[in-house]
Amino acid sequence: MTNGKTSAERIGFYICHCGVNISTTVDVTRVRDAMARIPDVVISRDYKFMCSNAGQDLIKDDIRNLNLTRVVVAACSPLMHEPTFRAACEDAGLNRYLFQMSNIREHCSWVHEDRAAATEKATDLARAAVYRVRLHEPMQVSRVPINPTTLILGGGIAGIQAALEIANAGSPVYLVEREPTIGGNMAYFDKTFPTLDCSACILTPKMVNVGQKKNISLLTWSEVMNVSGFIGNFKVKIRKKARYVDTDKCTGCGQCWSHCPSVRIPHRRTIMLGPKLVINQVRKDPGRLIG
Repeated sequence: MTNGKTSAERIGFYICHCGVNISTTVDVTRVRDAMARIPDVVISRDYKFMCSNAGQDLIKDDIRNLNLTRVVVAACSPLMHEPTFRAACEDAGLNRYLFQMSNIREHCSWVHEDRAAATEKATDLARAAVYRVRLHEPMQVSRVPINPTTLILGGGIAGIQAALEIANAGSPVYLVEREPTIGGNMAYFDKTFPTLDCSACILTPKMVNVGQKKNISLLTWSEVMNVSGFIGNFKVKIRKKARYVDTDKCTGCGQCWSHCPSVRIPHRRTIMLGPKLVINQVRKDPGRLIG
C-alpha cells in the first residue's frame, strides 16, 4: 500500500503473516494500513512469508524503485531473521544498519489470545520501530585485532570445564577463583545427579588438568577489582590476596596448619547474628577448643 507522501526519509514497512503464526492472532492488514498513514512511510506491505526469497525480493525491488532510505520489518524474532533482512537491504544498495525489525510473533501473537488487543499491541510495536528507524545512521563493518585471551570468573565445575575447552582450542585462559582452591560446590558432593557417579572422580582429574595446562593461568585466592575496555581489548585489575606460603614449594600436606602456634579461625566456622559474633571457635587438637 502506497500513500504517495514525500518527506526527508523514505521508509518502507513490511509485515509478515509468518504462515499463520502471526496472522491468526494479529490483523496484519490493519497494522499495514496504520503504518501507511505515518509520515515518511512511502510503502506499506504485508506478505505470507516475508523471509522467503519472494518476500526479500519485494523489499529489494522497493528499495531500488522507490528509493527507500529506511526499512522496517514486523515479523518474528530478530535473532532468527534480522541478518536475513539486513543482507537483503545491503544487496539492494541500502546500508544494512538503516533497517529495524519488530518482533510481533514471540512478543505479541504467541502470548495473546485477544485478537483486537494483540492487533493494537502489534501496531504499537510496529509504530515504535518506524519512529526508531528514522534515527538510525549508516555504519560500516570493520575488522580490528583482538586479544584472544579469555578471563573466566569462578573455578567451579563450569569454570573449570570452560577453561579446559578454551585452552584445548589453543587460546590462553586466566581462571580467577576467590577461594584458596578451585572445585566449587561440586567438591562437597558425594555423587552427582542423575547418574550417581562419584563427584570427586569427575572433578579431581579436571582440577589437576587445569593446573597442568600451560596456557591456563590459575589465580586462586584472588578477586577482580576493575574491568575496563571493550570486546577484544579488555583490561582487568585483579587483587591477589596474601597466602603467607611459598606456593612453588607447598605440597598441600597441611603440616603447617596443624603445627602453627597461632589461632586461626576459618571463616566457614564463624557464626554471625547480624553484626554480633555468636560463635568463633576452631578445634586445635582432639581435646581442646579455643574461642
